[in-house]
Amino acid sequence: MLGLNSFSHWIVLLVLVLLVFGTGKLRHAGRDLGSAIADFRKGLRGGPPGDTLPAARSDAGDEPRP
Repeated sequence: MLGLNSFSHWIVLLVLVLLVFGTGKLRHAGRDLGSAIADFRKGLRGGPPGDTLPAARSDAGDEPRP
């Protein structure tokens, strides 16, 4: 069967995803997904979604923050 049952298929897929998106975009996507999940959980508990401060990015450099 030619599905994604083999470990080597997953490795090839991971390499292709890294080549297409790059590690920087994937890192930011993971951070955004984590904050979205945290806001969702906070909303379920009844707190306002923007209650916490966003984490400072280490790769932001000298960019002004809004």
